[in-house]
Amino acid sequence: MLRCVRLVAAVMLVVSPASAARTADQASTAPASKPVATTQASTRSGAKAKAKATRMAAPQIAVFNLSSVMMEKPPEIAFGFDIEPRGTLHDLLRRLGKAGKDPSVKAVVLTFDDPSIGWAQMQELRNALLALRKANKDVQCYLEEVSGGIYALASAGSRICVAPAGQIDLVGLHVESAYFKGLLDKIRVEADIEHMGAYKGAGEPFTQTGPSPEAQEMLQWIVKDLFEQWVEDIAQGRRLPAERVRALIDDGPFFAKAALDAELVDEVLDAESFLDALYERYGDEVTIVRDYGQEEAPEIDLSSPFAFFKMIGESISKKKPKEKVSIAVVFVDGLIVTGQTEPGLFGESGEVGSTSIRRMLARLRDDDDVKAVVIRVDSPGGSALASDIMWQAVRDVAEIKPTVVSMGNVAASGGYYLAVGAPTIFADAGTLTGSIGVLGGKLVTKGLWDWVGVSFHELTLGRNADLYNTNRRFDDRQREIIRGQLRHVYDMFKKRVITGRKDRLAKDIEEVAGGRVYTGRQAKALGLVDRIGGLEDAIVFAAARAGVTDYGIRQLPESKSFIDLIMEGMTGQESADEEGGGISIRAAVPSTSSAGPARWLFGQPIVRDFMEALRQADPVRAHWMGKALLRLDLLRRGETLMLMPEELLIR
Repeated sequence: MLRCVRLVAAVMLVVSPASAARTADQASTAPASKPVATTQASTRSGAKAKAKATRMAAPQIAVFNLSSVMMEKPPEIAFGFDIEPRGTLHDLLRRLGKAGKDPSVKAVVLTFDDPSIGWAQMQELRNALLALRKANKDVQCYLEEVSGGIYALASAGSRICVAPAGQIDLVGLHVESAYFKGLLDKIRVEADIEHMGAYKGAGEPFTQTGPSPEAQEMLQWIVKDLFEQWVEDIAQGRRLPAERVRALIDDGPFFAKAALDAELVDEVLDAESFLDALYERYGDEVTIVRDYGQEEAPEIDLSSPFAFFKMIGESISKKKPKEKVSIAVVFVDGLIVTGQTEPGLFGESGEVGSTSIRRMLARLRDDDDVKAVVIRVDSPGGSALASDIMWQAVRDVAEIKPTVVSMGNVAASGGYYLAVGAPTIFADAGTLTGSIGVLGGKLVTKGLWDWVGVSFHELTLGRNADLYNTNRRFDDRQREIIRGQLRHVYDMFKKRVITGRKDRLAKDIEEVAGGRVYTGRQAKALGLVDRIGGLEDAIVFAAARAGVTDYGIRQLPESKSFIDLIMEGMTGQESADEEGGGISIRAAVPSTSSAGPARWLFGQPIVRDFMEALRQADPVRAHWMGKALLRLDLLRRGETLMLMPEELLIR
């Protein structure tokens, strides 16, 4: 699922020539020169280390620029070159936390370059800024053009400055949900879907052109609570009455001067003046650090083929050091499917496989160095079978070690199913969760084949052999079979919730199930989750349960370096996640194409041309709709599904 909240901002901290002269000697502000000879490597490394030591000794201002998609898990491939890495939420929270404990850091500055941040992620970052302020750190945010969501994050700062021509789009929440029946009609494909739970409308986008009354009702209670959380955060951050914030929202958007008059910002400054003000406040000896807390990538010497192959040989022969006591953080990020995990591009959510997660948790259960496990869930669900396999794996590790679930932007349906396998569940106030319900069905493609002039001759042996035949809708007898399957899985889902939540449920299971989706705050009141808090809160809680205070964080799945890929290619060695160690459980469903999720649909000329035009005209919606259409691949497999009712874009 696309990040359920799109928080858009565009900010650059521009350094003038005069200001640049003051920072030219700072190692963090300019990339190191490229190597010209192999013999220079040690000199370069020594100079870099000396510059870093000098920098750390001086008073610092740590600058964090938020840009692009805020990822949950580490990227699948970490090349390790001198390229600015795409950090994860956990990495950013770690760096902010480090700044809070560092006496040399006098201030923290946030700038924004069109970031895409989920609602729950925004709340976790906001809490991190509040923690910095409690640690007596000056937290300043520089804005140029930001959405209301990013402004809510910035409101946690001690000072907000905006560019003279800047704008704050504080205008309320706009919610969109996409419906694809018209698109399917154009390619003569029909979705035949059944569901359990009146609010389980995950099939509606493919069978209707708008929401059902239940879906509309649910959308209203979700967005109303998110809106109230938003107002409360801004009111708290800016020390304004909530009623005034609501009035300001109705008067938005605000240009810089109007934002200043409305007390939404503290000062209107261009970027150069903002930087000058930092020096005036903290002195010319202060160091501006733009890579604070980032782990240094290994320097790769490509000046000669001999140096390159020597590096490969050393990497192959080098043994991994024994890990110290650690808390494992396992990311369940993306659509839940049976089999192996299929990562998205550059670490963005793709498909998370039950076999991969089951094996991973089994190894952690038996690893004496891992004292506790935190499972970070950012998933709208997916396969019911895969969700149950993951649930059992969570239960198994929880019997041996302290196990905690941390919910991200969304942990609903199948994502919630696996979560109840853990004794303790954390969620952010804005997390979307619940959606206890199931659906199933098939795609009828006869019209598409008729359109292209292809007909099929059928021969059936066995009364139910053509149950998932794509030439026709279910008949009455077949539909009752499908409903029976859905009832069985739905009852099992409810039983899993009752078993996991026990007496913590505030209402009867029927009153909270039925496919209903809740915010994290609402779920806490209903007993569906235990605590409101983010990933770092869950890690600290798990460590306390394990009785450890000195520990490292082991993130899984781990990123593969460039050298790892070369080693695998040379040795044929697979990563631990792909090795054997148990029976691989896959669903007994019709085979699917290896071309990738929903590739058959995106390959249709009318869809391909439409998506390309949409990418040019409206890239946010195009990416969001592409994520929504991935669900069709799950539908065509004939599996019973646990999915969020619909994809939501909240801006």
